[in-house]
Amino acid sequence: MTYDVVIVGAGPAGIFAAMELAEAGLGRKTVILEKGNPIDKRNCPLQKGRSACARCPSCSVTSGWGGAGAFSDGKLTLTGEVGGSLDQYVGEDGLPALIKAVDGTYRRYGAPEKVYGVDHAEEVREMVEKAELNQLKLVPVPIRHLGTGRSGEILERMHGYLTGKGVEVRTGCQVESILVEDGRAAGVLTAGGEVIRGRYVVIAPGREGSDWLRREAGRLGLALRANPVDIGVRVEVPGSILENLTRIFYESKLIYYSKAFDDKVRTFCMNPYGAVVMENNDGLITVNGHTHAYHKTKNTNFAVLVSKNFTEPFDNPIAYGRYIASLANLLGGGVIVQRLGDLLAGQRSTVDRMGKCLTVPTLKEATPGDLSLVFPYRHLVSIVEILKALDGLAPGVFSRYTLLYGVEVKFYSSRLELGSGLETRIENLFAAGDGAGVTRGLVQASASGLVVAREILRRAG
Repeated sequence: MTYDVVIVGAGPAGIFAAMELAEAGLGRKTVILEKGNPIDKRNCPLQKGRSACARCPSCSVTSGWGGAGAFSDGKLTLTGEVGGSLDQYVGEDGLPALIKAVDGTYRRYGAPEKVYGVDHAEEVREMVEKAELNQLKLVPVPIRHLGTGRSGEILERMHGYLTGKGVEVRTGCQVESILVEDGRAAGVLTAGGEVIRGRYVVIAPGREGSDWLRREAGRLGLALRANPVDIGVRVEVPGSILENLTRIFYESKLIYYSKAFDDKVRTFCMNPYGAVVMENNDGLITVNGHTHAYHKTKNTNFAVLVSKNFTEPFDNPIAYGRYIASLANLLGGGVIVQRLGDLLAGQRSTVDRMGKCLTVPTLKEATPGDLSLVFPYRHLVSIVEILKALDGLAPGVFSRYTLLYGVEVKFYSSRLELGSGLETRIENLFAAGDGAGVTRGLVQASASGLVVAREILRRAG
């Protein structure tokens, strides 16, 4: 089969690239190839009462139509200050227009109108000052919250639009390799042995496909630059403890530098009245968090992540992150949960101790254990320090009943060397989204798809 455009990956980058192409009339000449399932077939066995991860060949939480964001909390961070490095390719002046276009599309397909972090100016100022008193930097950002559940509905509508415009969507179709002829992209070879030819190839496999992209980049001689790896825990507390923050910001983005090691520590992905969940990252069980659009819990969860750069010659931070997470899998059979009080006392959490905990865990499958056997010492020290600092901003965070789940790892893909329009050094081969290492979230990943599509349209006339 031959197409004008072949898109590898049906996450936000691939979807938005296809939508831009379809609006310009290239729908019937575009195909999206996705190794995971359609949105209505993305069913995790854990959601059906299974007690342990089934380790499916293609994880329905992280793969399939919509990518990992399909069942995420669905936060649209409407600023270029966080979420990636796309400004380095389109300029600081160009990024706001892309973000506005992305936000408008999500709203058109069902995103709610409410935006957090734009009102309550006096309260925001007071919170920023209070954070500074506790040696924290609070970064106020506008956030539109889709919510797990609503995100899936929006993605279904986008799928309907694309297929209506003639875009071919193939799920359950894994790409084996990228085809290059005479220095130009020529298409892809699927795992089933089918050659799918295309004048332009867009690789947007998301973080789930970062290892595959790394291997292909090595085979094709494409330069890569290692990004830092963020490793930490997911923290769970009663929702009332963080209500003063989540009411205003929804997600509080806080940065801290540890006293002991001067390591950067940050909060990430705060989920008011949400649930802690497990993810299968290519056979590795890690932890994450969601807030459902329609069903709430009594708890709020958020990640605390320690960022580390590495010295040469080491250049594979993803392998390091996987190694740390694999220790939790080895010791706990998956995700480990520990009370903060037990961690500070130097003892493991047990079923009996968890039964006395005032914070009721939302991830029932997590194994009570000892995270000090998993994390490097400097990571644990940094995590404890930021939780203590946070207690000055939200009293109750540094409680013996606060729950810590591990391991949470953000596998920021190695960044491909890309030129204008996010093109690799191979002509007509483009890369977009989190898998290419240039974005870290829904909005900039979606925007990167627009950048690629607009460059293709410019060349195609």
